[in-house]
Amino acid sequence: MKIFEQWESEIRGYCRSFPTVFKSASNARQTDENGKSYIDFFAGAGVLNFGHNNERMKRALIEFIEADGVAHSLDMYTTAKRDFIEKFATTILEPRGMNHKMQFMGPTGTNAVEAALKLARRVTKRQHVVAFSHGFHGMTLGSLACTANDYFRQAAGVPLDHVVRLPFENAPGGGMECLAEHERALKDPSSGITPPAAYVLEVIQAEGGVNVASKAWLKEVQRIAHEHGALLIIDDIQVGCGRTGSYFSFDGMDLAPDIICLAKGIGGFGTPLAMNLIKPEHDQHWSPGEHTGTFRGQGFSFVSGREALTYFDDDKLMVEVKKKGDLIAAHLDELAKQYAGQGYAVRGKGMIQALDVVDGSKAKEMAAHCFENGLLLGPCGSGGRVLKVIPPLTIPEADLKEGLKILSEAIHSVMEAAA
Repeated sequence: MKIFEQWESEIRGYCRSFPTVFKSASNARQTDENGKSYIDFFAGAGVLNFGHNNERMKRALIEFIEADGVAHSLDMYTTAKRDFIEKFATTILEPRGMNHKMQFMGPTGTNAVEAALKLARRVTKRQHVVAFSHGFHGMTLGSLACTANDYFRQAAGVPLDHVVRLPFENAPGGGMECLAEHERALKDPSSGITPPAAYVLEVIQAEGGVNVASKAWLKEVQRIAHEHGALLIIDDIQVGCGRTGSYFSFDGMDLAPDIICLAKGIGGFGTPLAMNLIKPEHDQHWSPGEHTGTFRGQGFSFVSGREALTYFDDDKLMVEVKKKGDLIAAHLDELAKQYAGQGYAVRGKGMIQALDVVDGSKAKEMAAHCFENGLLLGPCGSGGRVLKVIPPLTIPEADLKEGLKILSEAIHSVMEAAA
């Protein structure tokens, strides 16, 4: 690892938690250059919903490359893009009665959020947006302004303006009464509070600690947004693409977001892709070429992303996700009961589940113990106090159970040492 330490920037992050050199990967396992195998409960921070080196996507990519398919095309028309758009429309949008336009921009989640914010401000001719405590929306300046984590915000070097922060539903001060108070201020011409351009939120705050919003609270945010001429932007970047047991995290909630931000799992194979779904009446506010991105026409991602969509031709995978999610939740519930006196809590939906162990330093020790024993898992939330379990949706049940056993042993080991 000396070559990395000698030449790579000090900005290195995840590698400090997983100090080995990985050489190969398959589905829910990674293997380092020494031959040690690790079960992956991290999955590229939610990118690898369909596992490492998914065989179906690998075959499609190899055939595409061997046929000299167009790998890079900016926003020109290609057969790969057409196949992806058509498949997404027929598999995801049309069954839901959605007619959203698809906008491709730079290939990461923060690019999607930036484009959404820009469009919302264009549509409403307003500057401020409302974002929520504990939310994470990206690292570029506009999306970083919406991100709540102080450690990330301090790196900006400039003021992060034009964002009003409200507490998320289950954060201190949050809930329906907070929204009611916010709306009272919007209606009071002497409050000094004016309607925003948009409300941007995650249905499940992944990096923020796996905080799950209720249908009732989300619908109230939407009602307030629309009654006051603002857009509702749902950031589904980490918890979309099947992670919760349905394609969108908000499926079945009677929500009609104006813009939906997607990235991470949408490329399927781990190749980069980001896409916003935009209601047509808002999309018409864009002028041609007004928002660009060099890699918004990534052919490899269109090919593997189209293959990923075939997992939603029927409900087989989503049934498995719900079953595995229940298995994870039950296991974490048992751990929480064992340490009831410590205030442990379990949160999640589908195959994003988490155990809040209250103490960030202990969570870090637990994650390190997991790594030593062949499990990749990362803490999140305030002070890193939450152990987040986000394995590939395709993980074999045997690997899932083995990983949960390693996690239990790590927690017991750290808690026994602290006793």
